[in-house]
Amino acid sequence: MLRDGSTRSVVEIVRKEGDKRSEMMMDSRGVVLVVEDDDSMREAIERLVGAAGYTTAGYTSVEGLLAGDGFDEARCIISDITLPAMSGLELIGELRARGFVTPVILITAYDSPAVRSEAKLQGAAAYLAKPFIGSALLRAIDGTVRPARP
Repeated sequence: MLRDGSTRSVVEIVRKEGDKRSEMMMDSRGVVLVVEDDDSMREAIERLVGAAGYTTAGYTSVEGLLAGDGFDEARCIISDITLPAMSGLELIGELRARGFVTPVILITAYDSPAVRSEAKLQGAAAYLAKPFIGSALLRAIDGTVRPARP
């Protein structure tokens, strides 16, 4: 489910003719998805990433993201690790099980060596402990995004 309560896919949103996001996509560096249950954190990340030239879409849960069909179009996904149901770590496993290689950047307020190790083992493209500096997140995104599809 998107912030507006809809279950439309990211592709549907960014490709919809006449839609503001469609126009943004023309000049965008690609779509970055944000999975974060804290509204203020998710919105802050979306503003930061959007200001860097990416089109963003936010989700409050992994289930909401996976319910759509556009997550495979994303250049990268930023996900909190600790979420109400499925975790960010489980997201990586689910994406890989479905055959997707979309890079996932994990963020967490509960940093520990064990969590860092598990993130690396699961194949996280990057790992950031909250609070983090915005430029660190942007460097992680720039270092992990897969090339845009033609």
